[in-house]
Amino acid sequence: MNAVPQRPARIIAPFIGSLSLLAAVLATPCLASSYGTTVRQPAPSTVKVNLSEWKVQLTPARVPPGPVVFEVTNTGTIPHAFEVEGGGLEKSTPQMQPGATVTLKLDLRAGSYETYCPVGKDSHKMLGMLNHLMVGDAKRASTMNDQRKEHEEHEKGEAYEAGHEMVMGHEMAMEHPEHDEHGGGAKSMRVAGGDPVIQILPGPFPFADSAAAVIRNRPPEQQADLNHKAQMGPYSNNVATISGDISLVAIDRGATGDSVSGVAQFTTQDGARWKLVMDRVQTKDIPFNPRFGGVIMGLFYHGASGVHTPLVPTIQSSLALWAYAHLYKNDHLVTDDAMVHVMLLSRTRRTSDWALDCWDCSNRPIEELQLQVTAAPGTPPFDAPGGFLFVNWEKSSGQRLSL
Repeated sequence: MNAVPQRPARIIAPFIGSLSLLAAVLATPCLASSYGTTVRQPAPSTVKVNLSEWKVQLTPARVPPGPVVFEVTNTGTIPHAFEVEGGGLEKSTPQMQPGATVTLKLDLRAGSYETYCPVGKDSHKMLGMLNHLMVGDAKRASTMNDQRKEHEEHEKGEAYEAGHEMVMGHEMAMEHPEHDEHGGGAKSMRVAGGDPVIQILPGPFPFADSAAAVIRNRPPEQQADLNHKAQMGPYSNNVATISGDISLVAIDRGATGDSVSGVAQFTTQDGARWKLVMDRVQTKDIPFNPRFGGVIMGLFYHGASGVHTPLVPTIQSSLALWAYAHLYKNDHLVTDDAMVHVMLLSRTRRTSDWALDCWDCSNRPIEELQLQVTAAPGTPPFDAPGGFLFVNWEKSSGQRLSL
């Protein structure tokens, strides 16, 4: 019997082993792939956000694409919130009380994002609480966004020229000072008061309980002033029917350059004849409410809106302005620096007795024209009940004008 040669067997064995190892590797491509394509997530960028009346501060204002953690602190004196919008994303924090801090974690692509306070149906944003966060290469991101918009418009069958004109129009608005910060351009309105006319006299605010919840969140010095006015102030149901007329033209050019021109004449309950000539906007900050001055159109505020005093029900205004005026009583000059606040707002009073009858009046027709006149700080109050003049024209109108 011949012996079987052993050398070939020793050569074949390792070869078979190598084939087995290769087969095992090929049979588990996912395992090999997972080791070859591991990608580490970039460390999140941190942006510190300070909210106050009326600005949004971002530190830093530019970050790389990827995860971003916003550390948001309300350093103001009234409630605020924080919202990020852009690139198809829109996320916000809950409303924050003064002194509170919250975090908002987002994953952001390259581009420009609006960051603002959405409180008061964007009224805080209109008052200046708006900033921009740049993510990555802003120029490249802008080009990519334009290309994406062009593609989307093509897919929708829209004309590219129309979309391009809209983009160019926005860019031009940002370059010229006569346009406001939102690119809407200067706006003008002519307002005329309509009968009936009522004088509002000192008395208690009828929604003091509703206002109390808002007042509690204000600083102590504001609370004292608001509580005093809630008990006996110019926001009452103590009214008298009088006669008079008012007309004015107001121009809103954004942060600066507003103007107002108008005249109001009325005879108050005590028989005194008053004339008011408005010729200058008032841009000095109102105590506890900075940035309230000049002319603002389309503002949602008062009441529980988180904007200005809660001693007026929540309203929608097509016009709000703050001005200085020459004030005459019985044809004699009282002052050249009377402080004037005018609103064309949604109706707050019922027609039967002109009493305030809603805490939230923002969905009512805009037809009530309200005029409030007070003495300048450091000067004697007027010779009128409560030292102020407060008159409403209950069926009024405003007409937008072209400039």
